[in-house]
Amino acid sequence: LHMGKTMKEDLTVVAKYIKQLYPPEFNVFSVYAELYHNYFASQAKKNAESHLEDKDIYLLLSWVHNFYPKEMRKDHALAMELDKVKLGSLLPSSLSKELEKKYLDSEEVTVKNSLSRCLDKEIQRWKEDKEPEKLNGHFQSELLGIFVIQSIYSGQKRAEDISKAMGEELSRRLLKELPAFLKSYRDAFEDFKEKSKKHTYYKPILIANINNCWNFR
Repeated sequence: LHMGKTMKEDLTVVAKYIKQLYPPEFNVFSVYAELYHNYFASQAKKNAESHLEDKDIYLLLSWVHNFYPKEMRKDHALAMELDKVKLGSLLPSSLSKELEKKYLDSEEVTVKNSLSRCLDKEIQRWKEDKEPEKLNGHFQSELLGIFVIQSIYSGQKRAEDISKAMGEELSRRLLKELPAFLKSYRDAFEDFKEKSKKHTYYKPILIANINNCWNFR
């Protein structure tokens, strides 16, 4: 953030006041822009090659795909000048792809584990001597129906906030995980139906799960 702010503010000063003090052939703005970019890129590369936590990978990719090319370089005071310089990306393509794969792999596992934990909690609730919750007057599982959908949607949205391509790739991956989850859910529910007919709230639990189907569709 400090480097980005410094680069943006300093290049704005160069564009507005300093370049006019030199002959055009000196390309003063280009010289400044390339030096700042090269330093920024070297620091980004250094960070990318170190051990990064998932949140750090997300932040770095956000800089590579969003903050740097869209918010900094498209700033109204700099866009016209920077378009002439062609600075390139903050990271080499191969390194950026490597980070993207790490992030997508991690996010896929995170969502998958989240769905699994959610189903485990739901199965545990079926075993309790407790009536299911009601939503808008109907038996339904907020934990299962809403949490699962939000987990998938949130994962897609986070990836899409980095880039459209990453959002599409994660969507493709998660849409493979969803049928696997639904099969586990169905198997667990069938097991409950078969073995828990004497449960105090057997019928309300059946109704709640049937109502969940609409949300999943």
